[in-house]
Amino acid sequence: MKIHLFYLWALLLFASDLTAQIVTVKDQLTQEPLELVTLYSPSTGASAVTDREGRADLSEFVFSDTILLRLIGYREVAYSYEQLEALGFVVVLAEDQISLEAVVVSASRWRQAKREVPQKITSVSPREVALQNPQTAADLLSLSGEVFIQKSQLGGGSPMIRGFATNRVLIAVDGVRMNTAIFRSGNLQNVISLDPYATERTEVLFGPGSVMYGSDAIGGAMNFFTLTPALSTAGSLSAKANAAVRLASANEEKTGHLDFSLGWKKWALATSASYSDYGDLKMGSNGPDDYLRPFYAATIEGLDTALVNPDPEVQVPTGYHQYNLLQKVRFQPNASWNFEYGFHYSATGDVPRYDRLIRLRNGQARSAEWYYGPQVWMMNALNVTHSGSTRLYDMARLTLARQYFKESRHDRDFGSADLFHRTETVDALSANLDLEKAVNGGHTLFYGLEYIHNLVGSTGEDENIEAGTVVPGPARYPDGATWDSYSIYLTHQWKVDPRVVLQSGLRYSFVSLNAEFDTTFFKFPFTRAELDAGALTGSVGLVFNPNPHWQLSANFATGFRSPNVDDVGKVFDSEPGSVVVPNPDLRPEYAYNGEVGIARSFGGFLKLDLAAYYTLLDNALVRRNSTLNGLDSLFYDGELSQVQSIQNAAQATVWGLQAGLEAKLPGGFGWSARLNYQQGEEEVDDGSTSPLRHAAPWFGNTRISYARNRLKVDLALLFNGTIEYEDLAQEELSKDYLYAADKNGNPYSPGWYTLNLKFLYQLGDFLQLSGGVENLTDQRYRPYSSGIAGPGRNFQLGVRVKVE
Repeated sequence: MKIHLFYLWALLLFASDLTAQIVTVKDQLTQEPLELVTLYSPSTGASAVTDREGRADLSEFVFSDTILLRLIGYREVAYSYEQLEALGFVVVLAEDQISLEAVVVSASRWRQAKREVPQKITSVSPREVALQNPQTAADLLSLSGEVFIQKSQLGGGSPMIRGFATNRVLIAVDGVRMNTAIFRSGNLQNVISLDPYATERTEVLFGPGSVMYGSDAIGGAMNFFTLTPALSTAGSLSAKANAAVRLASANEEKTGHLDFSLGWKKWALATSASYSDYGDLKMGSNGPDDYLRPFYAATIEGLDTALVNPDPEVQVPTGYHQYNLLQKVRFQPNASWNFEYGFHYSATGDVPRYDRLIRLRNGQARSAEWYYGPQVWMMNALNVTHSGSTRLYDMARLTLARQYFKESRHDRDFGSADLFHRTETVDALSANLDLEKAVNGGHTLFYGLEYIHNLVGSTGEDENIEAGTVVPGPARYPDGATWDSYSIYLTHQWKVDPRVVLQSGLRYSFVSLNAEFDTTFFKFPFTRAELDAGALTGSVGLVFNPNPHWQLSANFATGFRSPNVDDVGKVFDSEPGSVVVPNPDLRPEYAYNGEVGIARSFGGFLKLDLAAYYTLLDNALVRRNSTLNGLDSLFYDGELSQVQSIQNAAQATVWGLQAGLEAKLPGGFGWSARLNYQQGEEEVDDGSTSPLRHAAPWFGNTRISYARNRLKVDLALLFNGTIEYEDLAQEELSKDYLYAADKNGNPYSPGWYTLNLKFLYQLGDFLQLSGGVENLTDQRYRPYSSGIAGPGRNFQLGVRVKVE
């Protein structure tokens, strides 16, 4: 009897030791932990899911002979408990790029299987970011191969999606809208305020997203999800840290990054900091001479002088610096409640506006100075999530946020003593309540409320640098203007059967704008602008998955953009010899979009996807010639300029194709290709049509990759088509300084390609090396509508150290 008791005691002691065992699941290449890996035992029915640290408790799997580990986008593996023990309870999963499975949140603001979403959504994975090492968040978006990036200066990056850009595409950070009341129709740089090192994943939703995101989401929505603090699963403090350095030769980049996290059972912290310093960017040697920089303006002992550039391939001046900070605190008192506070701060130094500095007048530099002052973005956000089956919801999330934006413009003509300063700020408050509720019969409801308030501050100063005097000058916007939005939405998903999903939604938004105009500098025939507009938008889509290897989808959606303070009230020089003045009589513009998609995988070695779309934009807000007090011209910043204003004066159409092909080859090799083709046009003053300004030329990439164990190598060809002179948008024809000259001396955008070689090697568990060479053949190119040429041959090196 005593012997039996001894064996029973020993067995219980052994079992209790096993119940405390934790398994950790990691990515095979990057060694980063994998969240939401499902563990399942067919024999015992035990199941578990890994947390953000990639950890799961194996207490229910002690006597399992088979444990399946599954994660969408990775190859399934199976182990016995003894095999896991032999592996030290550390499992690595290999990526499966051929699978049609994925999880996205952009379509409903909650996690959904991508196979159930009728709209096209693409993701940029952390593995791709680690390999490609993008300098900015704009470069991160371009990794998708489906977002075109325009740059007016090195400190910039304006995404173009399906023929739309700037204030017709939406940026969201951790579920919070970044677009403000002064997002303009000209190119925007706000996306560079985000830190690629602090971004966990990125999604791009294509086509109107107004049901989920309200005004502005006409071309699509870009969603950035930043670092989330991870709780400890071991009952004791868990800590980890990452340090990284990145160097690049083309602009002498020097970037340093540090992030660390601490996790307890109920509390967790995450901190991130990055600093980047960029020098003047050097272009390639093989391409149009039109892009060269033979001389540049400088002020020497108070005298503006044109200096010969010793290396015309160096774009002087383009360098700037930037730093990013992030702090998050998480509290999870129990399994039902989660509280998360996030603080984000980003600021640049002065950023030279290179496209303005290359303009000429009478053969010499037009501007002696033209730069953006520090671009500042700060966000405080509180996110409260509750899960529990109630009559109203199964999941509920409340997001409260306050953002602060600051930007400024500073310019002085060559030989002039007058330096003009224009500074703008926006205080943005937002509140979102998002709920999810499953209903019997395969129905799921996603619904919620949103409130947004923007307060615009705008000042102007004119400085005489010779006399040292500063006097008030005209502001860009009406100071104190407000923009408010109130919205309610409902999306219904019905899983008709395992193969068919219907998804539809409605959103009603009411937008209010109030602005008072200062008539000190310009005698406007009005002193106030008020806008109260309601908008009803909707979507309906169908997904048909006849088997795991096929996906067919169709979707129809409407979108809208309500005029903002930039549309209604700005005063600025849009281009040499033109000045835009306020127009208080604007109305919302509406988009109507239809798309169909098809995806097919073949035997686990080949995947094809194709999407076709057509978009009609009605009542389009465009810049047109106008008058002010009966005059078609006025003096602005010392120059007689044509009066223009934003008007509901056009109808625009865009259609296009997005195609992708991926193949898994023997020996660890892979091949993929992406192609984007779009055509757009809009009405012009005389009733004819003109190519749409933000419809990019056809572009894409093709790449060959090799992955084995902890090494990945990627050889990529990036390409961009030509836009001939006759195909340039009307607004672009006067910007000959941006383009090369064809054989007739007319501006056009030449096609180009670059060949890039990248590698990523995981040296042990704690050291990661990445690097390579971009633009191997040293091409000289300038992306369509950009003011700065791309980097020439660019050597990169990145080192990341992880400590746990």
